[in-house]
Amino acid sequence: MRTTVGRNGVKKIKATGLVPAVIYGANQGTQPLSINAREINNLLARAVSEHVLVDLEISGGEQVQNRLALIQEVQHHPLRRNILHVDFHAVREDEKIHAEVPVETLGEPAGVKNFGGVLEHSLHSIEVECLPRDLPESISLDVSALNVGDAIHVRDVALPSGVVAKAAPDLTVVRVAAPKVEVEPAAGAEAVAQPEVLKEKKEEPAAAKPPEKK
Repeated sequence: MRTTVGRNGVKKIKATGLVPAVIYGANQGTQPLSINAREINNLLARAVSEHVLVDLEISGGEQVQNRLALIQEVQHHPLRRNILHVDFHAVREDEKIHAEVPVETLGEPAGVKNFGGVLEHSLHSIEVECLPRDLPESISLDVSALNVGDAIHVRDVALPSGVVAKAAPDLTVVRVAAPKVEVEPAAGAEAVAQPEVLKEKKEEPAAAKPPEKK
């Protein structure tokens, strides 16, 4: 548990190799925490996404608390990319949660390999509903059989037991698009003639007649 709050308190715990954090949810108030910087860095380095389910062992009170939580948000330094703050969302094992699970593709589509198609990744994550312990780390899609024009929609994705997709079934996750072909002008093609602009011809003044002889 973290008892020091505010800017000065955050500086002090960072100087000792800790990262400020908070935990909230599960019908409990917000609790400031401090976590080991090396441990959280190692955890996220192995994870596919930052939305990871963790078992927290919280010390500092009368007794050690064990809390199941989902890493909700991780703040990084814009330049050094070190972790500045972590938000944990406490969950209950018997209550279903909603979470975004990243999608990763496996293999090279036949339409890309043989016909020069382009694999378009429309959905990089899918929202799912499940019990916390059933939450998959990622969703893997085998795209090797896709030809040009083929697609995988949300309804086609095979999810683990107990996991239900909450995204619209007709949403496209990945598809193989036809290759883009640039049309070159035919050799020796004549330039398109520009329309001729006709100008009104001004009438020339009539020549003066010579004086009549008397």
